[in-house]
Amino acid sequence: MGDDSEWLKLPVDQKCEHKLWKARLSGYEEALKIFQKIKDEKSPEWSKFLGLIKKFVTDSNAVVQLKGLEAALVYVENAHVAGKTTGEVVSGVVSKVFNQPKAKAKELGIEICLMYIEIEKGEAVQEELLKGLDNKNPKIIVACIETLRKALSEFGSKIILLKPIIKVLPKLFESREKAVRDEAKLIAVEIYRWIRDALRPPLQNINSVQLKELEEEWVKLPTGAPKPSRFLRSQQELEAKLEQQQSAGGDAEGGGDDGDEVPQIDAYELLEAVEILSKLPKDFYDKIEAKKWQERKEALEAVEVLVKNPKLEAGDYADLVKALKKVVGKDTNVMLVALAAKCLTGLAVGLRKKFGQYAGHVVPTILEKFKEKKPQVVQALQEAIDAIFLTTTLQNISEDVLAVMDNKNPTIKQQTSLFIARSFRHCTASTLPKSLLKPFCAALLKHINDSAPEVRDAAFEALGTALKVVGEKAVNPFLADVDKLKLDKIKECSEKVELVHGKKAGLATDKKEFKPVPGRTAASGAAGDKDTKDISAPKPGPLKKAPANKAGGPPKKGKPAAAGGSGSTGTKNKKGLETKEIVEPELSVKVCEEKASAVLPSTCIQLLDSSNWKERLACMEEFQKAIELMDRTEMPCQALVRMLAKKPGWKETNFQVMQMKLHIVALIAQKGNFSKTSAQIVLDGLVDKIGDVKCGNNAKEAMTAIAEACMLPWTAEQVMSMAFSQKNPKNQSETLNWLSNAIKEFGFSGLNVKAFISNVKTALAATNPAVRTSAITLLGVMYLYVGPSLRMFFEDEKPALLSQIDAEFEKMQGQSPPAPTRGISKHSTSGTDEGEDVDEPEDGGNDVVDLLPRTEISDKITSELVSKIGDKNWKIRKEGLDEVAGIINEAKFIQPNIGELPTALKGRLNDSNKILVQQTLNILQQLAVAMGPNIKQHVKNLGIPIITVLGDSKNNVRAAALATVNAWAEQTGMKEWIEGEDLSEELKKENPFLRQELLGWLAEKLPTLRSTPTDLILCVPHLYSCLEDRNGDVRKKAQDALPFFMMHLGFEKMAKATGKLKPTSKDQVLAMLEKAKANMPAKPAAPAKATSKPMGGAAPAKFQAASAPVEDSVSNTVEAKADLKKAKAPGASSKAKSAQGKKVPSKTNLKEDEDKSGPIFIVVPNGKEQRMKDEKGLKVLKWNFTTPRDEYIEQLKTQMSSCVAKWLQDEMFHSDFQHHNKALAVMVDHLESEKEGVIGCLDLILKWLTLRFFDTNTSVLMKALEYLKLLFTLLSEEEYHLTENEASSFIPYLILKVGEPKDVIRKDVRAILNRMCLVYPASKMFPFIMEGTKSKNSKQRAECLEELGCLVESYGMNVCQPTPGKALKEIAIHIGDRDNAVRNAALNTIVTVYNVHGDQVFKLIGNLSEKDMSMLEERIKRSAKRPSAVPMKQVEEKPQRTQNINSNANMLRKGPAEDMSSKLNQARSMSGHPEAAQMVRREFQLDLDEIENDNGTVRCEMPELVQHKLDDIFEPVLIPEPKIRAVSPHFDDMHSNTASTINFIISQVASGDINTSIQALTQIDEVLRQEDKAEAMSGHIDQFLIATFMQLRLIYNTHMADEKLEKDEIIKLYSCIIGNMISLFQIESLAREASTGVLKDLMHGLITLMLDSRIEDLEEGQQVIRSVNLLVVKVLEKSDQTNILSALLVLLQDSLLATASSPKFSELVMKCLWRMVRLLPDTINSINLDRILLDIHIFMKVFPKEKLKQCKSEFPIRTLKTLLHTLCKLKGPKILDHLTMIDNKNESELEAHLCRMMKHSMDQTGSKSDKETEKGASRIDEKASKAKVNDFLAEIFKKIGSKENTKEGLAELYEYKKKYSDADIEPFLKNSSQFFQSYVERGLRVIEMEREGKGRIPTSTGNTNGEEVGPSVYLERLKILRQRCGLDNTKQDDRPPLTSLLSKPAVPPVASSTDMLHSKLSQLRESREQHQHSDLDSHQTHSAGTLTSSSSSSTNIDDLKKRLERIKSSRK
Repeated sequence: MGDDSEWLKLPVDQKCEHKLWKARLSGYEEALKIFQKIKDEKSPEWSKFLGLIKKFVTDSNAVVQLKGLEAALVYVENAHVAGKTTGEVVSGVVSKVFNQPKAKAKELGIEICLMYIEIEKGEAVQEELLKGLDNKNPKIIVACIETLRKALSEFGSKIILLKPIIKVLPKLFESREKAVRDEAKLIAVEIYRWIRDALRPPLQNINSVQLKELEEEWVKLPTGAPKPSRFLRSQQELEAKLEQQQSAGGDAEGGGDDGDEVPQIDAYELLEAVEILSKLPKDFYDKIEAKKWQERKEALEAVEVLVKNPKLEAGDYADLVKALKKVVGKDTNVMLVALAAKCLTGLAVGLRKKFGQYAGHVVPTILEKFKEKKPQVVQALQEAIDAIFLTTTLQNISEDVLAVMDNKNPTIKQQTSLFIARSFRHCTASTLPKSLLKPFCAALLKHINDSAPEVRDAAFEALGTALKVVGEKAVNPFLADVDKLKLDKIKECSEKVELVHGKKAGLATDKKEFKPVPGRTAASGAAGDKDTKDISAPKPGPLKKAPANKAGGPPKKGKPAAAGGSGSTGTKNKKGLETKEIVEPELSVKVCEEKASAVLPSTCIQLLDSSNWKERLACMEEFQKAIELMDRTEMPCQALVRMLAKKPGWKETNFQVMQMKLHIVALIAQKGNFSKTSAQIVLDGLVDKIGDVKCGNNAKEAMTAIAEACMLPWTAEQVMSMAFSQKNPKNQSETLNWLSNAIKEFGFSGLNVKAFISNVKTALAATNPAVRTSAITLLGVMYLYVGPSLRMFFEDEKPALLSQIDAEFEKMQGQSPPAPTRGISKHSTSGTDEGEDVDEPEDGGNDVVDLLPRTEISDKITSELVSKIGDKNWKIRKEGLDEVAGIINEAKFIQPNIGELPTALKGRLNDSNKILVQQTLNILQQLAVAMGPNIKQHVKNLGIPIITVLGDSKNNVRAAALATVNAWAEQTGMKEWIEGEDLSEELKKENPFLRQELLGWLAEKLPTLRSTPTDLILCVPHLYSCLEDRNGDVRKKAQDALPFFMMHLGFEKMAKATGKLKPTSKDQVLAMLEKAKANMPAKPAAPAKATSKPMGGAAPAKFQAASAPVEDSVSNTVEAKADLKKAKAPGASSKAKSAQGKKVPSKTNLKEDEDKSGPIFIVVPNGKEQRMKDEKGLKVLKWNFTTPRDEYIEQLKTQMSSCVAKWLQDEMFHSDFQHHNKALAVMVDHLESEKEGVIGCLDLILKWLTLRFFDTNTSVLMKALEYLKLLFTLLSEEEYHLTENEASSFIPYLILKVGEPKDVIRKDVRAILNRMCLVYPASKMFPFIMEGTKSKNSKQRAECLEELGCLVESYGMNVCQPTPGKALKEIAIHIGDRDNAVRNAALNTIVTVYNVHGDQVFKLIGNLSEKDMSMLEERIKRSAKRPSAVPMKQVEEKPQRTQNINSNANMLRKGPAEDMSSKLNQARSMSGHPEAAQMVRREFQLDLDEIENDNGTVRCEMPELVQHKLDDIFEPVLIPEPKIRAVSPHFDDMHSNTASTINFIISQVASGDINTSIQALTQIDEVLRQEDKAEAMSGHIDQFLIATFMQLRLIYNTHMADEKLEKDEIIKLYSCIIGNMISLFQIESLAREASTGVLKDLMHGLITLMLDSRIEDLEEGQQVIRSVNLLVVKVLEKSDQTNILSALLVLLQDSLLATASSPKFSELVMKCLWRMVRLLPDTINSINLDRILLDIHIFMKVFPKEKLKQCKSEFPIRTLKTLLHTLCKLKGPKILDHLTMIDNKNESELEAHLCRMMKHSMDQTGSKSDKETEKGASRIDEKASKAKVNDFLAEIFKKIGSKENTKEGLAELYEYKKKYSDADIEPFLKNSSQFFQSYVERGLRVIEMEREGKGRIPTSTGNTNGEEVGPSVYLERLKILRQRCGLDNTKQDDRPPLTSLLSKPAVPPVASSTDMLHSKLSQLRESREQHQHSDLDSHQTHSAGTLTSSSSSSTNIDDLKKRLERIKSSRK
């Protein structure tokens, strides 16, 4: 029991994890109790159990598990944090609970799953359950299905996603387990309950018996819509509401409500898309064109089978559609026509909206084919066109349909009308606007009068359907002229129509309501009212096409408001409505007289035509009085005006009477119900008098009154036609003036622009200048309302006139149309329906663009032109595009039918030639303007490809594409673009350019839309992936667009869409959504009533659309117009504007905008100086703090108030960071334009920016840094000098940011510090940065140290403040820092100082701890370059010090500033910036300058002044112009500087910094890959190979061991090295230049690499090793065969000697030798056998036979024997002649071995020749040699005598003498001059001294032969080592010779290149002097600095003198 008591004491959570089941049981029970007690769902108690809940459900003990499940269920139900456990718990339930035998366990498991669904974790649960369906255990599968079924049954199909379940159903039905099949059947029945027949297609392929069973079950289901019985937590209020309703007996209503809850599932959505394009028969396109109809039929049948798939994958179906269209249109076989139509039907059904882009091409063809009479063809065509209609909108195909309506063939007319009728059924009131209805009604009205009865019936049906869809109110205006019989027929048809959207009665009530028809009662007002609202705001839900009303431009804009208005007034003013327009029959004069006499005094009527004018005047006065007293209803207007027109009428001669008369007309019009009939009686007279000087004004007044009574549009039209039908110019000009004024008063609504324009054109052509002027004024007024498109009508006017018009337009630009003052009140008093008024303009089709005459250009788009555009030759393609541009230009405005042009242009959008892409984009821009809104139908097939171009890598192409997209969107609106999946597909592409441009575009467009198609949601997943894109710009743009997506989709939808993201991403995205929610703009409201009326539909769409977002609806039209300009301004300002619109919807911002127009910084004279004084005098706080306190912020605010614009200051000190961003954007915009202001307020700006550094928001920080970069660039351009005050209150805070964790911020701060050095002395910057190194932030310390290094490197030691010693001591302290990055930075900085200052560094640093010192020395050894003096820089820094703060200092600093930036950049390029390649060149150029200055300095150390002078002589020749170097980017021009460039780059290959090395290798590779440039490497091969194997050794020893280094970097470096080598060894001429010593070391490096086990462990290690293998083979094959054989022998010898060497190493060397042996038969003739045999001889000397036999392996001896055997075999006895290089052959084991072999081979061949003894053999050999001696010596002396080879000859002679000491060279010297003899002797002596001096290589290395060592081989090695040790390398580094580095001596060097280094290092100082000597005589080239054999320097003085003479003469 002891154990028991142990666990009893444990806390609950530990019990739950105990290994004893009892303990766990007890734990679970206690936990259950705890869970039941906790009341607060957010209690911290819950979190304790988070990790345990999975254990609760997966307990191994069944009894305990049951209790655990109970506890878990309570936990999930009550704990707020339970959602976090969903995945693990549900997967535990699936795997460990569902397989339990106990039913209780399973029930609890299911309950837990359902509870998770209830707490909003449905998706995660469903995912786990679906995974469970793949389990092998059928029990688990059954339980998972059951759980899903229950979940669906309880929560409904809104919560449980059906698509994934339906996807797996067929598989479940195939299960072997009956239980699974039964459960599948149950869930299928449950799914059917929710989605009905949508389930049939996915299950069509299951077993027929099962399907039958299902059908039986389905039939039994109740028909009512199912309701969820359980709700999510968030919906539970809804549940409560439902219960209340049911208890109140409102069940029916509740049901109705709930019906909306169940989403309509579309079967199509549940299907998998099938890809069919690839499955088309290969010969389809040939067969479809075949002559035999059977073949064509086969092709079509193949397609028919494919398109039967109910859902097809999107693709490019253009060619297929084109082929089918051709069959439908042209094929003579009607059976095939029907078949092709079926195929089109299948495509349209399977592709749905994606087929829309092809609809326009196919519709006209199908409609015209209706001429066929055969029923099966007609039926197939009907099905096809109906299916196609569903893929597009009526708007898009209306043009094509209307064109066919005029066809003469009655069948076509009938079928087209029937098609229209069927199409109308799919429409709603909103998708069938008046603008669309009007042309259709016009065409159908022609058909109802057709002679063919079937045509008439079809037209009646179409009109009836239209009537049903939009109601009588909308259709009646078009049916005004239809007689009663026909009208009844239309209404009869209307009754029968069944609409697709189920709208039967709703609209009928409203139409009865508005136009009461005799004999019908009006429905109740309320119902009418309700219904109208329905129309005005179509609900989403099943009305899928509802949003389409957005498209189609302006006419629809006023629509919703209008309908709403009509509803509300309709019920009140029924009476008024009936007298909407006062229609009055014309009365005869008699009747008029009667009526007039009834209301006028009798005297008045009698005196009307009196001859005495006074009587007439008196009569008029009475007339007027009578009218003034008359009541409106009693006034017989027509009778009265007829009386006035009675003789003399308008011919009245007395002006007083006339004025009176005109005044009375105005009164009658104002006071009576004045009809158009009455107006027509008087208007003529009024127009006649309008030009009268005295009566003109009265006439105008009367006209205005009539216009108010009869509407301006009608009056204006009458007046204009009357004025221009008479000849009086005065009348004409005054009429135009009146009209200009009237438009301003009444607004532009409803005016017939077309009629006006023709009159205005007449006026412009008038001879009278007054008429022309008035016409131009009128145009100006019209321009206010119509906009720039008005100019299009007058483009063909004379230039002089056009310029006048333009000037008038210019005046009007920026003005807003005045708010109308007339034409409003009248309507409400007369009870006219306002709605009608707004709608009226639409009858006139008022969009100006619609009025333009459009040209048909399809006939010009010939197939030749199309093929031209697609030609292979780009020039011909360009010609084609030019032609298209010409056609469009010429036509100006075109009809939408453009034939094959879209496909042709689409192809050009991805042309490889970017110029053509741009040209295509320009054409598409033209096309948009030319086609106007009709371009809509091309959005899918041409617009979307333009968006693809936004992903182009070239900036200018993207800009052109964006301009084109904008031009299109301006014409089409956004709906077409967002509809369908195309836009989301574009966004899906992972192209950063495309994503950022597209998101930027959407962010600009979305805020202007009032509603968007639902398809916008498809873009959201891709938007989320953009939020986490690698590219910063993409992320930024995505964040910018986020609020606008949310504005349309709502937060909930957006948040729901995060469900599919990974958990980490989800959290991030949700956080961003929350943030965006706060900044979400309000949707732009519809224009308010008052404004919508005057503007109505007349203003082009873009004005109203744009006005909405910029200001809210309350700000009236005037402001909207004014803001338009601003809204269009690119960039930040427009964003800022729209943001204000969001924030303060109710406030008008016009005033504020006016404020913003001025400067943002006000220049206050001496303001800055005063502020400095205040700070010095402690009147204000000094800007110095650790975190900014409120008093600092207040102080800054106060100081700013006098010199910063108020509105900007509000933004700058706003609490929301977004306002700071805005402020920064504005400051960036004004930077260039307000330089003075910026400089005047600079101290305040910088202080404000320091406050921003303390903000946590990254976007503000990034923007601030961006601004600072621009600011300091500007300041340096202005040569401004930062004051101490500005610096001290800014720099310390900037330096804080250098320690930011984000890389990009640190980079920016460093860039700013870099730029600051241009406006503030580096020496003064130094202490600030030094201060930064004391920070606690290690990143800051490291970056500051690096920056210090950059400063020293750029400006020399002078920058170190207060003194170099103190500064360096402080820096050195950081060598012992605990952070590795800081240590490295400190070491690098000191190395930089060392590079500038040399060994003095150690003195300056002072004492360091031993550890630190050793680290430093090691680093200097590894990384230091040679110290390069920086005198030039320092000289230029000094004046800047001595002069105080004034702008001259800047002038002085300009020089080094450029160098500095490049230097700093170079220092930064260590981290691999893209500019690195360029840096190398600039760096190199700088070095040259330094060296040029350097020559003097270094010479000073040399004792011999002569040298100095000689050097001066060389100088001009030596140093190429550095400018050339700056221009030569990548060896492009191989001039004199090539060699030095190559040397420089090769020296970088061995760099300790991986990036530097990789860059150098890349540059070399570039050269090697280009045949024409590769020879530049000639002469540098050894040097390059040495650098390479040094790098290999560095990687092996250092990099691979460095754990901090990314191994990918190393792999990258390896692959660069190996790639380079392979390139090199493929070029045989270069490969042969590699010398033996270098090849030996190279092979050593490569074999070591192959054996490096660390590499094998890396991911790509195997690949590296394979590449090395390949490389080794190349080296063996391509190198000089003698050199490589020799190298391998030496390497083998070394590896066998070295104890540390692995046997594997030797083995690989031997394998290489075997390969060489195999190559010998081919290469034997090119091999220098003497050298090889010498090497073998040395090998055998080091390893005698006995010693070799002792080796563990027998391979070495076998290898040697094989080699010798092969040589013998190939050479025969002659081989013995090749032992010339072996000193004492007699002792050589080799000779004996060869002789044995020869003998053996002769024995074998059976030769009978004398079997010589070995001695004899050697004798023969000696004789043979003697015979050759003389020739050999003669050859040597010949070489000595020749100028070029003299040194080589001497060396050979020396070698010869050493070997044959008894050789007699006397005879050869005898014949020569005394001088020659002494020259030879002296030369030999020098060589001897040199050889002795260098000493022999110790025998242990096996190099006993003591051959001459080629100095140049080691020079490169030495240089690299010297550089690492920091020794003087100035000379050699930059100026190696242009010719080969190796002068190949007769006896080649073999000794390993490393063996020489020790002795070399000990003689560094001497070698320096040697360089000086060798400078003078090295080679015939003029480059100094390579070590050559110094024998020549002492002997070849004659030669030297001659050369000096030559140089002198050349200098003269």
